[in-house]
Amino acid sequence: FDVGFIDHELKKLKGEKRRVNTLCSVLDTLKMARDKHPGQKNNLDALCKRYDVDNSNRELHGALLDAEILADVYLAMTGGQVAMLLAAEEVEPKTSSENETEEMLTAVPPRKLRVIRASEEELAAHEAMLEKVQKSSGGECVWLRES
Repeated sequence: FDVGFIDHELKKLKGEKRRVNTLCSVLDTLKMARDKHPGQKNNLDALCKRYDVDNSNRELHGALLDAEILADVYLAMTGGQVAMLLAAEEVEPKTSSENETEEMLTAVPPRKLRVIRASEEELAAHEAMLEKVQKSSGGECVWLRES
């Protein structure tokens, strides 16, 4: 979606001029929707209604929010995964035999993760930024709220 906007931004960059379709593959979800639902409205609002995707936060046209909503519409439209779940979210485990579970656990070797901690200077800069946000938001900085 909005390939024209991305191409416009790419033209502003110095160096070799490129178009988005030369950098990555582009999937035309509007064409997909028109092919799947010929003769019907296929704008984002209509697709949200058709696929029961919540777009109540979409008061104005905004690229980031539209992209998030379109991702949900795409998942519903293709009949695949119906939610964008992150690995950290709890998901009902599928029932499987002990052998299958052990195979899954040993399929990916464990990796030691490198932990990088913020320096004292970075922590102080972060706190200063939170205080600025707190002041400019009239005391509504969500990161300073007690849980």
